[in-house]
Amino acid sequence: MTAATATSPAVTDEQRSRSTFVRDTLTVFRRAMRISLRNPVWAVMGLLQPVLYLSLFGPLLEPLAPALGASNAYQLFVPGLLVQLGMFGALFVGFGLIGEWRDGVIEAERVSPAPRSALVVGRVLRDVIVVAVQGVVLVSVAFLFGLEAPFWGIVLGIVTAALLAAAFASASYAVALTLKSEDALAPLMNGVALPLLLLSGILLPITAASAPAWLNTLSNLNPIKHVVSGIRAQFDGDIGSSVALWGSALTIVLAAVGLWFGTCTFKREDG
Repeated sequence: MTAATATSPAVTDEQRSRSTFVRDTLTVFRRAMRISLRNPVWAVMGLLQPVLYLSLFGPLLEPLAPALGASNAYQLFVPGLLVQLGMFGALFVGFGLIGEWRDGVIEAERVSPAPRSALVVGRVLRDVIVVAVQGVVLVSVAFLFGLEAPFWGIVLGIVTAALLAAAFASASYAVALTLKSEDALAPLMNGVALPLLLLSGILLPITAASAPAWLNTLSNLNPIKHVVSGIRAQFDGDIGSSVALWGSALTIVLAAVGLWFGTCTFKREDG
């Protein structure tokens, strides 16, 4: 009886801490989502780019699909566009955070008792939902062009892209809060995004048969390439294949590292 009495306060404190985290995360999320809904231009522009790729570049892949090892060109192309959406739909969200820092919002949050992880997760949750909705719209449009893919493969592909968005959004917030300057953030994000994008094979697969050895080696070192390959396997229906599982596992790791990086940066601001 004594032991049970001694441990009950600890359990109560843990439950209270968990409740506080959830409440503060939802508070930050609702505020961030309201901002996005009041100004949806960013979300619309983020979706416009992959849709333009789909409509203007996709038809060029149709005659090349058999040579690339795909029965349907859009099974090959749409997964790459989802990854592009996850990257560019989240990589530049840090610009909004710099504006919040300049307006004193970050300072007000810093002196609040809210867990620093909640300040990051709440914002990232907004970005994940926006990318997931954009992914649904993108896939729906792709069906009009002739996409053929299993339902659960599509669902897992969109979830994977959303988790990738969580990784890039967290990193973007962390870097933005460190630099506190749009002039410094823009070239840095572009400098990181362009090599990752070109070496990921989102437009055309990069393999030993289709690329020079040095380019294929560099591409294999790029984690985004394996995410793209994983989503392509999911769209092919190979959900349980090693390629699909490796791509999903790597995406989860990237998301976890990104959230850790973002949380540590917010905590460092307290100092």
